[in-house]
Amino acid sequence: MAIAAPALESARTTLERARAHLLDLQHPDGWWKGELETNVTIDAEDLFLRYYLDILDRKQTESSAHWIRSRQREDGSWATFYGGPFDLSTTVEAYLALRFAGDPPEAEHMRRAAILIRANGGVERSRVFTRMWLSLLGLWSWEDVPMLPPEQIMLPARAPFSVYTFGCWARQTIVALSIVSALKPQAGSPFAIDELRTGASSAPRINDVWDRLFVGLDSALHRYERRPVGALRRRALRRAERWVLDRQENDGSWGGIQPPWVWSIVALHALGRPLDDPALAKALSGLDIFTIEDEQGRRIEACQSPVWDTGLAVLALLDASLAPIDPRLERAARWLVSCEVRVRGDWSVRRRKLEPGGFPFEFANDNYPDVDDTAIVIPALRRALPGDEPSDDACERGLAWTLGMQSKDGGWAAFDVDNTSRLAARLPFCDFGAVTDPPSADVTAHVLEMLGREGMGDLCETRRGLDWLLEAQEPDGSWFGRWGANFIYGTGAAVPALAALGLTEHESVRRALAWLERIQNSDGGFGEDMRSYSDPSWRGRGDSTASQTAWALLAFHAAGELNEAAWRAVDWLVQAQRPDGGWDEPQFTGTGFPWDFNLNYHLYRQIFPVMALGRILGAEE
Repeated sequence: MAIAAPALESARTTLERARAHLLDLQHPDGWWKGELETNVTIDAEDLFLRYYLDILDRKQTESSAHWIRSRQREDGSWATFYGGPFDLSTTVEAYLALRFAGDPPEAEHMRRAAILIRANGGVERSRVFTRMWLSLLGLWSWEDVPMLPPEQIMLPARAPFSVYTFGCWARQTIVALSIVSALKPQAGSPFAIDELRTGASSAPRINDVWDRLFVGLDSALHRYERRPVGALRRRALRRAERWVLDRQENDGSWGGIQPPWVWSIVALHALGRPLDDPALAKALSGLDIFTIEDEQGRRIEACQSPVWDTGLAVLALLDASLAPIDPRLERAARWLVSCEVRVRGDWSVRRRKLEPGGFPFEFANDNYPDVDDTAIVIPALRRALPGDEPSDDACERGLAWTLGMQSKDGGWAAFDVDNTSRLAARLPFCDFGAVTDPPSADVTAHVLEMLGREGMGDLCETRRGLDWLLEAQEPDGSWFGRWGANFIYGTGAAVPALAALGLTEHESVRRALAWLERIQNSDGGFGEDMRSYSDPSWRGRGDSTASQTAWALLAFHAAGELNEAAWRAVDWLVQAQRPDGGWDEPQFTGTGFPWDFNLNYHLYRQIFPVMALGRILGAEE
């Protein structure tokens, strides 16, 4: 449709300001990294860890408590995402952290939280992870949490319930927790939490025969735990300790994510390692890199996303007509090349003959390169460093590695191959989110878009992946988003993938665009609340956000449909932009575990509008 000159001019001005703002956020070394915001359990657990290690600092504690208090809502609750519903475990952990900070239970904000906790089942109904922290702090019994035997580390990789049955994030946490579960370390708490108890049973609910089977298995493991086979237990602990040490990253982390990091520290200390042990010293020092402290308080990033942010930023700036010869782009691209993974990680357990390659998510993440990052970084390098030999070599290795990581059903997952066990999630301790890494529409779409741009549309792997993606389309025309919220994210990834393979007129694309038009907000923007992961009525519903509006625009542009709906979305971005060129977006639009663990990537609100506006305005020239 024809667009009036003033509207085009406003969109161009918006893009120019946004592009300049994004460039201002670049680090001198070439990378971008926005804050990765999560929920206050990460900050509470940092205090719990430091109390257990006897290194709880008063100043740090008060600064963390200031942040935690600022996230409490009027009713006394805490949530797992902005605007989300009350979450019992998050509220229990936040309350407990504030008790460590000295907030008395009689204080009004604490009293309101305690009333809510008791009304929703008390600590007895909190998640297993929360009760494991309580056990470590002497507020719960290790006998009353599910058992994780360290002997699990000795199971063959292909065995049911081997550690490789689980996704990499769960696997690293489970091995560390198995050590802790066997040794049962406990720090004496300076207070009781009777005000959070109801006296009800904490036993898992039994809904079917599988629940009954696994509860019985857990009971048997607890009986074994009372008299384990001594030689076998010692050997298992040694092997588990070695497994943990071998996977520590150069920055001191485990996988660059908080859960395995903190529990690996607890495990190694429980095994008798002092705090000045090299592995523990590096681990504790590394946590400082993930710590943000400002006027809002002290908070910990659950993970960091510099490779992801930088790859996306390079693509966005190229889409916004920044020339590849620009030194800022070249600096970013060369930094990305330096991040290539050249070692074998856990992915090689099921792909022993596959040569290393690909790119990670974080600064130091060599053990776990991921397909999604690789599918973004390769197109960024191809465009930013055309004909550059080191870059091209890294891209070729990354392409070969990505093709080799295709699952047998044709789709791609983020970190592993055929990591699809349904039984793993039924184990009693697996109540903390996704524990496996099956293929997803968004990752598969990013791979297919990359392959299409590489001219590899006729490959057998591409055709199998395309069949998988078409089959994964939802009845309403959308696609599920595993790593972003949610159906808007999945659809914003799938349509460009189909377009890159020459399928802009495919019936699936038409259905996807029709769905986007149906769910567009009255203000012209697009938004989807995290509740869509658990409640179908929230599908495609939520306050308009800059990132999700941009994802919808990427689909409209890829399909060649710059229609009225698309231009209303552009106008929303124009009207919502701040004077400095950025956008406000308190809503969480990134996903760790669907519904259970949600993320606010602070650069999404900046990168994706630049990408979308750049492509759309480029199409108008």
